[in-house]
Amino acid sequence: MLQRIFWMFFFSFNMLTRYFIKTPPGYFCRLARCAAYATRLTKQTDSIASSPPSIYIKNNNYPLCPLDPKLLLLLSTLLIPSFTHTYATSSSSPHAPQIRVIEIDLIRFRFVTMEDPDIKKCRLSSVTVDDVIEQVMPYITDPKDRDSASLVCRRWFEIDSETREHVTMALCYTSTPDRLSRRFPNLRSIKLKGKPRAAMFNLIPENWGGFVTPWVNEIASSLRRLKSVHFRRMIVSDLDLDVLAKARLDELEALKLDKCSGFSTDGLFSIVKHCRKMKTLLMEESSFVEKDGNWLHELALHNTSLEVLNFYMTEFAKINAKDLESIARNCRSLVSVKIGDFEMLELVGFFKAATNLEEFCGGSLNEEIGRPEKYMNLTFPPKLCCLGLSYMGPNEMPILFPFAAQIRKLDLIYALLATEDHCTLIQKCPNLEVLETRNVIGDRGLEVLGQCCKKLKRLRIERGEDEQGMEDEEGLVSQRGLVALAQGCQELEYMAVYVSDITNESLESIGTYLKNLCDFRLVLLDQEERITDLPLDNGVRSLLIGCKKLRRFAFYLRQSGLTDVGLSYIGQYSPNVRWMLLGYVGESDEGLMEFSRGCPKLQKLEMRGCCFSERAIAAAVLKIPSLRYLWVQGYRASTTGQDLRLMSRPYWNIELIPARKVPEVNQLGEVREMEHPAHILAYYSLAGERTDCPPTVKVLREA
Repeated sequence: MLQRIFWMFFFSFNMLTRYFIKTPPGYFCRLARCAAYATRLTKQTDSIASSPPSIYIKNNNYPLCPLDPKLLLLLSTLLIPSFTHTYATSSSSPHAPQIRVIEIDLIRFRFVTMEDPDIKKCRLSSVTVDDVIEQVMPYITDPKDRDSASLVCRRWFEIDSETREHVTMALCYTSTPDRLSRRFPNLRSIKLKGKPRAAMFNLIPENWGGFVTPWVNEIASSLRRLKSVHFRRMIVSDLDLDVLAKARLDELEALKLDKCSGFSTDGLFSIVKHCRKMKTLLMEESSFVEKDGNWLHELALHNTSLEVLNFYMTEFAKINAKDLESIARNCRSLVSVKIGDFEMLELVGFFKAATNLEEFCGGSLNEEIGRPEKYMNLTFPPKLCCLGLSYMGPNEMPILFPFAAQIRKLDLIYALLATEDHCTLIQKCPNLEVLETRNVIGDRGLEVLGQCCKKLKRLRIERGEDEQGMEDEEGLVSQRGLVALAQGCQELEYMAVYVSDITNESLESIGTYLKNLCDFRLVLLDQEERITDLPLDNGVRSLLIGCKKLRRFAFYLRQSGLTDVGLSYIGQYSPNVRWMLLGYVGESDEGLMEFSRGCPKLQKLEMRGCCFSERAIAAAVLKIPSLRYLWVQGYRASTTGQDLRLMSRPYWNIELIPARKVPEVNQLGEVREMEHPAHILAYYSLAGERTDCPPTVKVLREA
């Protein structure tokens, strides 16, 4: 009982502060429509209009305000006498809006239905707090709000368990499949992540783990309502796909194999054969064994529901263009197709049939000497607004001009365009919201972007493979381009960029102008011997102070890029950051300790190339209150990792990958052994130590 009272007070106080002190009364209407549905719990269902009315509350201080569902949660636990006033308006106008009024008393909710302006028909019913929560909870989708609500009492915990429809697990080893199915038996979608993010950069051994088999078996036996499955960086076998397909059949609507490995086209064939109402099939950047193209042919013959087909950045070579055309013709809801390398002229029939297509990526534009007009007659679907063409050069670029004004998303990472080509194309895309390209765009391209694309929300600039041999000095991104971008594209929410030079002033500009920035990632390349303005202590402080909405932050520099003072600024001014990647920052253990005194909401921390000792890393982990996951490579490692045991605690797994030599192929085709420093991976887990560790992984147990 005391625990319940504590959580009721804690939850209610936080909600009260959030919605009555910090939020103006007029803001309560954000989710009023959701709260309106809560009135269906009244027994007088015949009095509910065909269009659900809003719920309002009247108190002494504020005028009539629509009621937010989260506020309804507050009122269900906080019984305050000052909220016991009912409010209704009596009007002689026949057009007066129908109003449903909620009255809070000290015992229960009373919903009063006003069915006419004169309030002649007034019905009264009493319901319990739990009845209200059962109706409101499904409309609360934010997992953090869900977590808070589930802690109020056992009944709210049960309601959350029964109504939760989606779960994302950032690491598949943090729980067991059976525990998840018991906690949330009615899941409709699930997302599981396997290998650490560093695996995308070949920093994690291939056999590290991340097998989907136990999860697929649990899905097949227990999660009977599941419609969407998303595996990311996991090992998937053909048997796993076959079990999943036969268990879910036509109930499975979405399957995403995102950067996965281990399967073949036989497994895909089983999926499309048994799951004929599939709406989303994704295999982007996955590696597999291609035996034939029968899976795509089967999909073309029997599926009419497909909306998204994505095998971008894969090496399918045995698919038939006729099958793609059949899919476009049979699936009238098809809106997104992303494929691998495929001659564009073979897709003419596909583009004609895909009349509702909005997104296309992939293909292949192969320029022939003496035929600059080869693709000039290629036409695209009328609704196409998201586009990325592989190997598009300046001679093929004009095929985009007729509909460039309607393009909202543009992927130029695998295009063969120079800086001026980028400028020419960007000028014709005033409605661009998402741009992905390489740093060949240069400062000049970013200046044009800032002048012409005021609606830009997401920008990703990757490192070009050939930038080391560039003779075009314009094909580099520096502080000049960042300042122009920040001043011109002030709606940016996501920004990831590789830069060749940087100054504190450019970071200050980002903090000054990009107030909506939620995700910022910067990598300072090492190709320039001298950087204009290091360290970046003051710049990163200004950026973090200005970008108050920042939730994800990556800052990857070079030696002397950030002092201990700058590292302490990151901790001090990152109150809402939940994920952070730091590279080559700080000077000593003292800087890391100062950093750890901040970051109250930091859940995932990744560090690389830092000078910290094992003892400092362990001490910092214990100081960061919300930390759930840690990955570090390139620290002052010992031979035994003994000092890392200082961060041992219940449910905290610590894994060590010792330093090793890995063969890598350079650009000349030469095989050389590269030294990979030791890794630390630590994470919370309700499952205990994992049982599938390969010999390359050493588990550190509490002393």
